[in-house]
Amino acid sequence: MAVTEQISGGRDTTAKIENFTHRLSDRLQTMREMTYPPEARKVFGRTFSTTDLVRLLGVPESTLRTLTLEGRGPQPHRADNNRRIYSVDQVWELRRFLADLRPDDALRLVPHRRPGEKVQVIAAANFKGGSSKTTTSVHLAHYLALQGYRVLCVDLDPQASMTTTFGIQPDRDLRSGEGEDERTDTTYDALRYDNYRIPFAEVIRETYFPGIHLACGNLRLMDFEYDTPTALAERRTDELGLFFQRLDAVIRSVEDYYDIVVLDTPPSLGYTTMAALYAATGLIITVHPAMLDVSSCSQFLKMIADVTHTLSDGGAVFEHDFTKFLLTRVNPNDGPQKIMSGTMRDLFGTDVLVSEAIESTAIASAGVAKKSLYEIEPGEVGRETLKRALESADRVNAEILDLIKKVWGREV
Repeated sequence: MAVTEQISGGRDTTAKIENFTHRLSDRLQTMREMTYPPEARKVFGRTFSTTDLVRLLGVPESTLRTLTLEGRGPQPHRADNNRRIYSVDQVWELRRFLADLRPDDALRLVPHRRPGEKVQVIAAANFKGGSSKTTTSVHLAHYLALQGYRVLCVDLDPQASMTTTFGIQPDRDLRSGEGEDERTDTTYDALRYDNYRIPFAEVIRETYFPGIHLACGNLRLMDFEYDTPTALAERRTDELGLFFQRLDAVIRSVEDYYDIVVLDTPPSLGYTTMAALYAATGLIITVHPAMLDVSSCSQFLKMIADVTHTLSDGGAVFEHDFTKFLLTRVNPNDGPQKIMSGTMRDLFGTDVLVSEAIESTAIASAGVAKKSLYEIEPGEVGRETLKRALESADRVNAEILDLIKKVWGREV
């Protein structure tokens, strides 16, 4: 009887969880349709003032005014208060227009990779949930795109938070990969070991954010964790190589189209994360400065060292142009956090980014709307709150960009 009850209870739990799944998915879809009508697709709604463009493009406001008066270049719209405003697409158009107008300033205005500058692959990693990997990845990608770089975001996390932030509901907008058509519309399609594998270029899609393309994730990414042991046991090989080489190989197949690739990794040290660490040229380890999080990070570092050492014996080479810790969700007024931040800086010195990602209600509010801070319009959150959060994000991302520029040999 006890066994029967346990089995029955198990079935009830499964049915209940399936019911939870459908109800939550339906509600999320309804919320998305309310947020992005009528097609329920995300768009970039924020506009940019001439003050914003002075900061982004580094040109005087008088130059922008002259272009408007002469009718040259993309022409701004007029807001209700008669201020000139530009769309995000026009920001990119202005970059190209001004670069043609001022060739000596072209590299700064359109800072794409030049011959000899290798694509930079930046991975945010830590197996502790809540360390702000996705927040860091998305904000870095958005910042880089606004600076004029061509960015590829690769979602490697089965939870697909990065994919969701780009306005895609993983369980509805992507194929399940079940049945005769095994395609999933995710990064998994390009990494898999069977005959359903397709070129990475066919997985990548444009996003609503100019300058950013996305390789999506969903639960099917877990299959890479299940498939790899079998492939290793059967000594299955193909042109992509072993599990840790596969992501690097597919990125190389599309690298001519991008300047920077941003990887959002799973909160675990599995085969997918190891592939990300191998493909990365720069590693950002996100750490919340609290005792449990720092202790977890210590175990994460030990596991990385052990696994990479084992793979190195087999010929794998893990080399990064830089490896940095980023302190995240920092509350400057929290005493214990100050102690842990000081401990990290005392131990690792310049391997900890100078800038810190502060904790802010602006980030939480942006997350509810599936936005980054760079998409928030003035008025959506408190002015000063948004200002402080944006200044923090800008400092962090500018510091990471400076590391990339140093690798390329550009002046910082």
